Amino acid sequence: MGSGEKSSRNFHLHLPHHHHGKKQARDVPKGCLAIKVGSQGEEQQRFVVPVIYFNHPLFMQLLKEAEEEYGFDQKGTITIPCHVEEFRNIRGLIDREKSLHHHHHVRCFRV
Repeated sequence: MGSGEKSSRNFHLHLPHHHHGKKQARDVPKGCLAIKVGSQGEEQQRFVVPVIYFNHPLFMQLLKEAEEEYGFDQKGTITIPCHVEEFRNIRGLIDREKSLHHHHHVRCFRV
């Protein structure tokens, strides 16, 4: 790459078309996606995050770590292999940054 070019990777989400978890699907607001977070030896927790997070550089780094850990062929919910507290800190940074640029934003919440 030449100077001034940004390195970017395209992540493609393949969402399942079957409706096994209708109750879980209903508790995910439009424009959001459920993910699991937790490193090895730690209980995974479910979070619902706005899809706009997937374009944020910090979240993209988490997706890269997930790719390195699990590959692109994850089945079901996307799993992020980091400590839950670390994810909460990153989520807070993204939320604060988004709130500076927008008067309203979707808050993440743990389900």
